[in-house]
Amino acid sequence: MNRGQSAQIEVLRAEAEWQRAGAYSVRIQGMNRQHHISLREEFDEHDADGTRYIVLLDDGYPVATCRFYAAEPGRAVLGRVVVLPEYRGHGLGRMVVEEAERWLRELGFREVAIDSRIVAIAFYEKLGYAPVDDAVVRSGSFDCIRMHKHL
Repeated sequence: MNRGQSAQIEVLRAEAEWQRAGAYSVRIQGMNRQHHISLREEFDEHDADGTRYIVLLDDGYPVATCRFYAAEPGRAVLGRVVVLPEYRGHGLGRMVVEEAERWLRELGFREVAIDSRIVAIAFYEKLGYAPVDDAVVRSGSFDCIRMHKHL
């Protein structure tokens, strides 16, 4: 992609701290800087041991990420799906979510939930997610709809 050009994107299941730093970098650039979300709000109690991260790299540069963690046996929560602005529109959001779902299946999860920003509902519906109900929940500074998918 290389900022709009065609290239091979590397998919990384970030398990070491240096790999997780790639996820944090994308989140700082994509949320903290772009949406003026404080670091305290962006990095919460779920950025801890047991949380897993997917990072997409373009020539070693982190460009997209997401995280997931167990909510209860068999059910995980997916979140912090971020693609850097200059990489949007190239299918990287789909790629990062689908890799997370593969990993979740391998780990034995049967269901995944996400609090989708209102503007991203159609994106998640295309990936097979359905709204739990029509209640709007506040997630940080965003209005969201809780969605889920059976894996």
